[in-house]
Amino acid sequence: MGLVNLEKIIALQKKAATIRNICILAHVDHGKTTLADCLISSNGIISHRLAGKLRYMDSREDEQIRGITMKSSAISLQYKDGNEEYLVNLIDSPGHVDFSSEVSTAVRLCDGAIIVVDAVEGVCPQTQAVLRQAWLENIRPVLVINKIDRLIVELKLSSQEAYTHLQKILEQVNAVTGGLFTSKVLEERAEKETTSETTDGEQVYDWSAGLEETDDSHLYFSPDQGNVVFASAIDGWGFTIDHFAQLYSQKVGIKSAVLLKTLWGDYYLNSKAKKIMKGAQSKGKKPLFVQLILDNMWSLYDAVMKREKDKIDNMVSSLGLKINARESRHSDPKVHVNAICNQWLPISQAVLRMVCKKLPSPLDISEERVEKLLCGSSRLFDSLPIETQQLKTAFLQCCSDENAPVIVFVSKMFVVDAKALPQNKQRPLTQEEIALRRELARQRHAEKMAINQDQEPAPSSNECQVPVNRENTKGDTQTLSNERANVIQKSDAQEAENKSYFIAFARVFSGVVRRGQRIFVLGPKYDPAEALPKLSSDCPITADISAIPHMACCTLDNLYLLMGRELEVLEEVPAGNVLGISGLEDFVLKSATLSTSPACAPFIPLNFEATPILRVAVEPTHASEMPQLVKGMKLLNQADPCVEVLIQETGEHVLITAGEVHLQRCLDDLRERFAKIEVNASAPIIPFRETIIRPPKVDMVNEDIGKQHKFAVIHQVKEEQSKSPEGVQIDPDGLVTLTTSNKLATLSVRAMPLPEEITHLLEKNNDLIRTMEQINLAYSEGISAIHVNEITIRRIHEFKSQLEQHLQGRRWRNAVDHIWSFGPRRYGPNILVNRIEGYERPSVWQCLDTVPKESKYHSLDNSIVSGFQLVTLAGPMCEEPLMGVSFIVERLDINKSVVLERQDSEEKTGKSKEEDLHTAAESIDDSVREAAEAKDFLQHSQYSAKAQEKSSKRKGDFLHTDCYGPFSGQLIATMKETCRYAFQVQPQRLMAAMYTCEIMATAEVLGRMYGVLSKREGRVLLEEMKEGTDMFIIKSVLPVAESFGFADEIRKRTSGLASPQLVFSHWEVIPSDPFWVPTTEEEYLHFGEKADSENQARKYMNSVRKRKGLYVEEKIVEHAEKQRTLSKNK
Repeated sequence: MGLVNLEKIIALQKKAATIRNICILAHVDHGKTTLADCLISSNGIISHRLAGKLRYMDSREDEQIRGITMKSSAISLQYKDGNEEYLVNLIDSPGHVDFSSEVSTAVRLCDGAIIVVDAVEGVCPQTQAVLRQAWLENIRPVLVINKIDRLIVELKLSSQEAYTHLQKILEQVNAVTGGLFTSKVLEERAEKETTSETTDGEQVYDWSAGLEETDDSHLYFSPDQGNVVFASAIDGWGFTIDHFAQLYSQKVGIKSAVLLKTLWGDYYLNSKAKKIMKGAQSKGKKPLFVQLILDNMWSLYDAVMKREKDKIDNMVSSLGLKINARESRHSDPKVHVNAICNQWLPISQAVLRMVCKKLPSPLDISEERVEKLLCGSSRLFDSLPIETQQLKTAFLQCCSDENAPVIVFVSKMFVVDAKALPQNKQRPLTQEEIALRRELARQRHAEKMAINQDQEPAPSSNECQVPVNRENTKGDTQTLSNERANVIQKSDAQEAENKSYFIAFARVFSGVVRRGQRIFVLGPKYDPAEALPKLSSDCPITADISAIPHMACCTLDNLYLLMGRELEVLEEVPAGNVLGISGLEDFVLKSATLSTSPACAPFIPLNFEATPILRVAVEPTHASEMPQLVKGMKLLNQADPCVEVLIQETGEHVLITAGEVHLQRCLDDLRERFAKIEVNASAPIIPFRETIIRPPKVDMVNEDIGKQHKFAVIHQVKEEQSKSPEGVQIDPDGLVTLTTSNKLATLSVRAMPLPEEITHLLEKNNDLIRTMEQINLAYSEGISAIHVNEITIRRIHEFKSQLEQHLQGRRWRNAVDHIWSFGPRRYGPNILVNRIEGYERPSVWQCLDTVPKESKYHSLDNSIVSGFQLVTLAGPMCEEPLMGVSFIVERLDINKSVVLERQDSEEKTGKSKEEDLHTAAESIDDSVREAAEAKDFLQHSQYSAKAQEKSSKRKGDFLHTDCYGPFSGQLIATMKETCRYAFQVQPQRLMAAMYTCEIMATAEVLGRMYGVLSKREGRVLLEEMKEGTDMFIIKSVLPVAESFGFADEIRKRTSGLASPQLVFSHWEVIPSDPFWVPTTEEEYLHFGEKADSENQARKYMNSVRKRKGLYVEEKIVEHAEKQRTLSKNK
C-alpha cells in the first residue's frame, strides 16, 4: 500500500462539512470493485495500471478466486476540489444476492450511495433491491452507468443507437425510484385518511392528489442535474456532462449553463445559426450528446482498435496528452485506450467530484431519518421519553463538543488476524535504532570470537582437562534450557499470531469517541422509558446497571481507521466518521447501539433482503473435536450478519445460510479460521410445510371425480383410510370427536383450509401478532396499566378488518371475532377458532377492548391452546410445521364432577381466577416454548402434564389427577390428536419453499437452459427480450429442494453464458397428493400399479421422514428373481 498521510486524514475527520460517507451498490459483476480500484488509485494507494485487475477491496482468498465480493469493507480517501479538501469514507459492498445482508450493514453507516449499472445488462434484480435498501434507509443515491465500452466493442452499436440505449437504462432506473416514491406517498396519504374522521357518510378518494402536490424532481437521475456519470471503469474513463459543457462553451461560444441543460435531451446544434434547437429526433438530426461527446469516444475507440497511428497521434496532441511508447506499442489495444482515457477523462475525478457536490455530509442528515432510526413503524417518535427526543438535536448538529452525548452504531462484527493489527506489524526502523542494532551485532560477534579463542586445544595434562569439561557441561545444560525456552516462546508467539480478533464496523453519529472510554452497550430490546426511572438523572458510566435489562457497560480498547486491507490506530474519532472498534466481542453479537447517555434508544434492526433458508447439519470429522466446533460456530455466528446457528433436539449443530455460495464461505471459515478443524456437512435440510386443500374436482387423469364408470378393484385404500381408529368418531362432513383417556371431557374439532390471502396476511403481520400476544398476556396476568401507542392500535384494527374482508361466506361467519389463538409459537399462519356454545373467553382481540372479559373455564384454555400449538408445530405427514390451516373447536363437554371439584378447590384456597390462570399459563407456556425447540412431542406433553400437576399441588388447582395423569395433560394430548385426525380427514398436501430465478442469456443457449429448468421442476413465468441487445431475460420459479447445484449446472450447460440469481420468494402447494394410489381403471392404465415414479410429493415426504427417523412405508425389492441366461456357462 502507498503511504497514507494519517495526520491529514485525522485533521479532515474533524471537519464534518467536508466528510462524505458513501457506499457502492450494484448487481453482481456490474463493476463495483473495479470502480473502487479506480478511486483508490487516485490516492496513490495502488497503481492506476492495476485498477480493475488487483481488486484491492477483495482481501479474502475466495473473493479473488471466485471474482465476486463477499463482504463490505471500507477505505478513507482524500479528494481536493479547488481550495476545498474532502474526506471520502468509501464502503465497497457485495452484489451477489447471498450476501445482501452485507449491503444492509454498509447502507446503515452511509449518507449517500453510488448505484452502478451495467450499460449492456441494464437494471437487474439486485439493482432494484439495492435501490430499495437505499430508499428504506433514507440515503441519497447517484448513478454511474458503467461498461459503456461494451456497447462499442461487444455490441458494436453506433453512437446514435448507444444514446437511445442509455436513455432507456436511465428511464428504467427512474421507474424503480418513481415506484418507491409513489408507494411512500400513497402510504402517508392512507394514514392521514384513517386518522382524520370524516363527517360525511360518503367519501371520494382521489389517489392522484397526493402525488401531484409532492415535489419529487430531486429524486430522479438526470445528467443535467449532475448526478449521472457515464463511465468505463476497466478502461479508466468517466465523465459528467458539465465537464463537456465547460469545454464546449469556450469553443462554440454558448454559455455553459445553456449547454448543461441541452447536452442531454432532444436538442441539436444548428451550425449555420450557431444556435441550439429543439426536435433533433423529428428532424433527423444528431442530438448534442451524440454529436459533441459520443462521436468523439467512438472515433477514439475505432482508431485504437484499427491501429490508425496518425489519427491517434493527432487526437493525443490535440488533447495535450503524453503517452508512453511502451503503452502505445502494446499488443493489447485496451492498454492504449486506458492510457489515453485515463489522462483525458479520469473516472476518479468525475465520480469523486459528483460525490462531493451532490451527496450530503453528516451535517445534512434529515429529521425523518433520525426519527426512523430511533423508533420503528410501530411507535411514534413523540411517544419516546423527553430525554430521548432531545438527543435528536445532537444527531442533526453532528456535535463533536466535549459535552455532546456519544452515540455510535455498530452494524457488524468482522474478524482480522493478529498479524494484521497495526501494533503487531513491523514498522520501519529509525537511524538511531539501526545504529543500536549494529552495535549489538558487533558485541555479539566479539563475544563469539572470544569463546572460540578460549576453546582452542590446551596442554595435555589431566589437571587442566577436568575443569574445562565441567564448564562445557554447564554450558551445554544452559544452552539446552535456553533452546527449550526459545521453543516455548516461539510456540506462544505462533499461537498469538494465529489468533483472530473481532473489530466492530461502526459510525459515530454524535460526540467524540476516545480510546479507553467507558460506554453503555444498548441491546435491541432496550427501552429507555423503562430504564430511565430506575436510574438517576445524571447517571454516570460507573453506576450499577445490573438491574437494567438489555444494557451493559464496556471499555473501548482500540480505535482504527479502516483502509481496506490495512488498519491504522487512532486516539479519537469525532462525529460523522466510520471507524473500527476492538474490545466489543464479549458485548456485541452482530449489531448494537453504543452511547454515553442511557436515554438513547437502540437503533431499529437492519433491513435484510435475503432470508436464510438453506440448512445443513455440521459435525467434526473426529468426535473429540466437538468443543472446537461449538466454539467455532459461535464465532461464525458473531462474524456473519446473516448466518443463523442452532442446535436441534437431536443434538445436531445446524447452519442456516442464504444460499449455496454463502454456505460454502461459512464452511470454509469454520475449517480455516474459527474452528480450525475438519468439518463434515450433511446434505441440505430442506424445509417444507404441511397444509390441506378443498376437495379436488378432478382426479389425476383430469376426469371429474364421481363420474367414472369403471372402478378397478386394485387397491382398497380409500376404504382403509376411511376406517377410523378406536375411540375416534369421524362425521361425513369432517368433524372429528375424541374423548380423553379418563372419559371426563370430549372434544369436537373440524379442520378447514384458510384462503391463500389470509395465509399471506398472517405471514406478513407476524410481528404485529406477537405484539398482540404480549398485550393479551399482560392483561391475563392482571396488569391493566399497559400503554399501547395509537399506531399499534390502528394497525391491529386494520389487520382485523383485512381478515374480515377475506373471510367471507357462511362457514366463516363471525370467525374473526372468535379467533382463539395463532400458531405455531402463537404467531404462525394457522388459526384456532372457538365455536363452543356458551363458552365465553377473551379472544385475541382483547387488546382492543377497554374492559377485559371474564372467561368460564380459564385453566382449560391453556391446555386446548397448547395442544393446538403442538400440532401446528409438527404435522402428521412428516412432522413439519402446518401452514394455512384453521382448526375450529365446535364442542367441549366436560364432566360435572370436574367443574364441581374446581369450584370446591376455589372456595377452599380462596385464590382468584386470575392467579390460577397465571399459574397455568406459566406451566403451559413453558411446555410450548420447549416444544418450539423440540420435536419429541409426546415426551413434552408428559413434561407439561407433570408441570401442571406440580402447579396444581402448589396452588390448589382443580386439575383432576388419576391413573392417566393430570387432567390438563390429558386435554393437551386429546386436543393434539383430535386436530391431527381432523387434518388427516381433509385432502393433505405438502408445501415447498420456492426460489424466484432470473436468468439473462443469449438466444443460442435458451434451449439448454430450459432443459435444466424442466429437469429440476422449474416453471418459466416470463421470457422477454432486452431491447437493443441479443439478451433474453427469463423469470421462473424453482423449488428450493431442486436448487442445489443449479447455478453450476446452468453455467456448465451454457458454457458460462448464463448465470442465475436465486432469491427466496414464497411457499407453494405441490399439487400431487402424497398418499395417492390409483383407484380407477383409467388411473391404473395411465400410472401403473405402483404409481410411484410421478409422485414428487411422496418422494419429498419420505425423504423428510427418513431424515427424522420416522416410519416410511416402502418396499425395497419387489418380485426379485434369479437371472436366467439363454446359453449355458462353458
